[in-house]
Amino acid sequence: MAITIKYVVTHKGVEKLVTTDKKEADQFDKMLDTADNLAAFIEAKGIKLDDAVTEELSIMLAKNKDSVIKLLKGAQAETVLEKDAAEIVKLQANG
Repeated sequence: MAITIKYVVTHKGVEKLVTTDKKEADQFDKMLDTADNLAAFIEAKGIKLDDAVTEELSIMLAKNKDSVIKLLKGAQAETVLEKDAAEIVKLQANG
């Protein structure tokens, strides 16, 4: 019999990730915490969005934090998107 340790990341009472990799679970949990902070910031700035849209937007921004930081530092969107697309192709080729 094998014993498998599973890490379950829950967000607002919903299972979002189940993995056997503690590092992956910790990173995902940190990303969700960042998304919660972004959602609170968006709402505090008076932007009125549906809760589901706010959650989706904040999670997308948190998942893409490196690209967002580049954009905030003045990079052109086309350049950042091209690099992201190249990384996706590279990952798929290695997949």
